[in-house]
Amino acid sequence: MNIIFVGKRHGKSRVLSVRLPVALFVLAMILAVMGSAAWLGYRVATSQQEVSTVGVSGPVVEEWQARLKAQQDELEALRTLSGQQADALTLRLGEMQGRLLRLDAMGQRLVESGLVASEEFDFDQPAAVGGPEDGLVGESFRAPELEQMISQLETRIEDRAQQLHLLDTLISHKRIEDERFVAGRPITWGWLSSRYGYRSDPFTGRRAWHAGVDLAGKEGSDIIAVAAGVVTHAGERNGYGNLVEVDHGDGLVTRYAHCKTISVQVGDVVQKGQVVALMGSTGRSTGPHVHFEVLRNGKSENPEHYIQRASR
Repeated sequence: MNIIFVGKRHGKSRVLSVRLPVALFVLAMILAVMGSAAWLGYRVATSQQEVSTVGVSGPVVEEWQARLKAQQDELEALRTLSGQQADALTLRLGEMQGRLLRLDAMGQRLVESGLVASEEFDFDQPAAVGGPEDGLVGESFRAPELEQMISQLETRIEDRAQQLHLLDTLISHKRIEDERFVAGRPITWGWLSSRYGYRSDPFTGRRAWHAGVDLAGKEGSDIIAVAAGVVTHAGERNGYGNLVEVDHGDGLVTRYAHCKTISVQVGDVVQKGQVVALMGSTGRSTGPHVHFEVLRNGKSENPEHYIQRASR
């Protein structure tokens, strides 16, 4: 076997004669070196993989697992805390809703009382609000901010509730005073037959004092209370026949005499306009009528002043 070597300079070449056994030996050596290098590289790679595997599966893996467990526990704690905060906010919102319902009821009573115009306040509808859109995307409220807003709203609701309660109390007192205000006629139908003051006595013809007014009408017609009060007498009295006496407080008393029948009892609380008796002619009377008296601190006053009085 001939091996030709060509040089870089001047194109010169050399011829080397090699025998076949030598060439095979050299080729075998080359293959052996390449195989050894390949085997050595495989062993090195395998050993590095084993070392890497051993390193990950050891303390490092345990540390990572511990960290992951801690993060999972922290996340679960946050979820629990968020749930508790949501429940607390829900409970507070429920209480606020109950307060608002009570405020709506009190507001409706104000409207029904006539002191607040129903066209101005409608407690069945939410308050009207609005405004232009600024084009900016707003951020959601955070839990601390939301809780602060709810606390401020609770304070305002409590303040408004106290004010409305005070106003409702004043209105109730005013309504009671209006009911106790003596005004109007004690009959639904009839006419004035005798005035207050001195007159000729219908039985003797002599000059006599008349402590009330007489309102004549149809027998059995209604006699009504001119104001709210408490019945202090309901029965027969000399000269008055069947008499109803009502105390309105502040020393003011009204009397309804000559009744055919009485519809109330002593101790009854009567309302303004309530029927207390039926017109008759009992006692010292010449015909169906009601003798109406007004007394203040035990002294008689002219009932016509109260009859002509404008109601509150």
